[in-house]
Amino acid sequence: MANLTNNRPLSPHLQIYKPIPTMVMSILHRITGAALYFGTILVAWWLIAASTGAAYFDWVSWFMGTIIGRLVLFGYTWALLHHMLGGLRHLMWDVGYGFDKHFSTKLAKANIIGSVVLTVLVWAIAYAVRS
Repeated sequence: MANLTNNRPLSPHLQIYKPIPTMVMSILHRITGAALYFGTILVAWWLIAASTGAAYFDWVSWFMGTIIGRLVLFGYTWALLHHMLGGLRHLMWDVGYGFDKHFSTKLAKANIIGSVVLTVLVWAIAYAVRS
């Protein structure tokens, strides 16, 4: 009986591939999608607190105002905006535009830059309106 497994090529894995912007954005798109599932619990928690009563809502608002709460909310905001921009990038591909290697690389870089800039902008507007 012949041993056929010795002649088979090894399957490539992440340690073999050189990370490129489109690959990194694809991975981040999946991670932010999963993070949004967990972040939705925050929205549900806030709504439940609002419907439960003033004391519990005040406690949730206090917690979200702490440094840990604000970091979580900042990360949720970034994940939401990053995933949205990634979704727009995928929509562009679905209609058949943006497959050129150089353009898709620029678009992937714009995705990360845009999500960071929009997150900072959203938080700056929120603080400006709050004051």
